[in-house]
Amino acid sequence: MPENQTSTTELTSQYFAQVTSDLERNTKEQDRIAADISALQEQLLALQHDHTVLVNMQQALGGARPVTGTTKAAPSVPSQASARTKQAKSTKPTKPAKKKTAAVTDAKKTAVKQPAAKAPKTAAQPSLVDLIRTHLEEQSEPRSAAEITTALTAAHPDRTIKTTVVRTTLENLVARSSAHRNKQGSSVFYTATTEPAAEPQTAAATG
Repeated sequence: MPENQTSTTELTSQYFAQVTSDLERNTKEQDRIAADISALQEQLLALQHDHTVLVNMQQALGGARPVTGTTKAAPSVPSQASARTKQAKSTKPTKPAKKKTAAVTDAKKTAVKQPAAKAPKTAAQPSLVDLIRTHLEEQSEPRSAAEITTALTAAHPDRTIKTTVVRTTLENLVARSSAHRNKQGSSVFYTATTEPAAEPQTAAATG
């Protein structure tokens, strides 16, 4: 009986270790997918904004077309006029029609320039990785993911920054050896790896 109890306890300990490792992997995958979803949401918002602009352009340009049809229908009202007068009147409105088409093309050019000017504004925003890296480089003491999240949200209130996304980004920086991770009890702190990169430069300068 004691041997069976020891074997069962060993099995339970092994299963417990496997379950904990699986949970850690699951949480990491959730954080990674959440980071990808946030990036995709930003792209989706930009595309939706461009879509609304293009729809407004299409409606504005489509509403200008029926004006040419009304000008053509105007000469057909006097049915008692002779065919010669109808031909003379029909040839005259063709000249202003060209002006209207030219105005429509000018409106298209001006309308196309506006979304092109708005596009670089969305692309000029720095990524979350750059923000976290610069924040770590500016700090002299190690910071936790929660502290970094609060600091970035205060500095960039127009962006939605989550602690889980910041933690996954920090872990990716640690994997790329762009940041250090230090555990203090149950909490984890991160620092930038700027100091080791400066040593070979000083050595080369002295040499």
